[in-house]
Amino acid sequence: MQKPRTLFVSLFMAGALALSTAATADEIDRQKLQEQAQSLFAPLPEKVDNPDNPLSDVKVELGKMLFYDPRLSESGFISCNSCHNLATYGVDNLPTSLGHRWALGPRNSPTVLNAALHSVQFWDGRAADVEEQAQGPILNPIEMAIPDGDAAVERIASMPEYVELFEQAFPDEPESLSYDNVANAIGAFERTLMTPDRFDEFLKGDADALSDNELAGLQVFLNQGCVACHAGPALGGQMMARFGMVESYWEATRDFIAIDQPTMPMDVGRFAVTQDAGDLYVFKAPSLRNITRTYPYFHDGSVWDLRDATQIMARVQLGSEINEDDMDRLMDFYQTLEGEIPADALKLPILPSSRVDTPRPSHE
Repeated sequence: MQKPRTLFVSLFMAGALALSTAATADEIDRQKLQEQAQSLFAPLPEKVDNPDNPLSDVKVELGKMLFYDPRLSESGFISCNSCHNLATYGVDNLPTSLGHRWALGPRNSPTVLNAALHSVQFWDGRAADVEEQAQGPILNPIEMAIPDGDAAVERIASMPEYVELFEQAFPDEPESLSYDNVANAIGAFERTLMTPDRFDEFLKGDADALSDNELAGLQVFLNQGCVACHAGPALGGQMMARFGMVESYWEATRDFIAIDQPTMPMDVGRFAVTQDAGDLYVFKAPSLRNITRTYPYFHDGSVWDLRDATQIMARVQLGSEINEDDMDRLMDFYQTLEGEIPADALKLPILPSSRVDTPRPSHE
């Protein structure tokens, strides 16, 4: 993996312009700006394929059921959708999520929408893809808290309808119901959670898909150098970068700590995974798709207002300050990234019944 500072600088030099203020709406050449955007971003695909986990209708539907099923938690109360609520754009809109026995997780739950496009998963990049990511929370003691993979499989196996669906979804495998395939099914469902928006129409060739103010916001986005970390089809999710290139993030976010939470731990980021000093305070650059709906922001959920979060990023990553007019236009541009959630994903599935002799979780 390329070192964060090197990658940041190279992307900035390739993608950012030398300007520091926005062009006015009547100064913008729509065609030229569209061509520049098309070279830096890409429209969302309908789905994200994985050759190692081919998509099928039955596998996606099974994954959807498991995503919504709280019985994949020890308490029988928490599902994937609890922290990644599809009705609220794949997040729970909490600084950090509530887990088993009301434990608070250490990091903000990022959206699952468009997450299959990311190069790695989790804020610290410890999972390679959505399939590997799906294995983590189920067994995490402060999230869903199932004791181990065998226990998860045993619980699923107690429901005959699930057993039949696994056989249909993984017909060529000697053991269709396995913990790996629980995660593979959930991952398959997540690979369909794309949210096309008006910016996609602009990237596909409709130069009039964005208003003058929105185009001016896109120009600010490019001029300020935001594209250094937020490029590609997801406008992010493709690189790890130090949070605080110019100054420490916890200094910039200090003013946003609530009076009832006067201290905030310094999260070492990817360093906790690699123990490499070069990875101190390194996090995955998040996607900006649906950014207007995925508050609060940053790995610790410390900032609720998108204007504040954007100004902090300019300050700690670029060493700059965005003026109010440019910030207004950026907020206009962000609105174009609010997409349409797949309608079928929002329809609650009918889940299989449990056998009457299925062991109930202990709450002692």
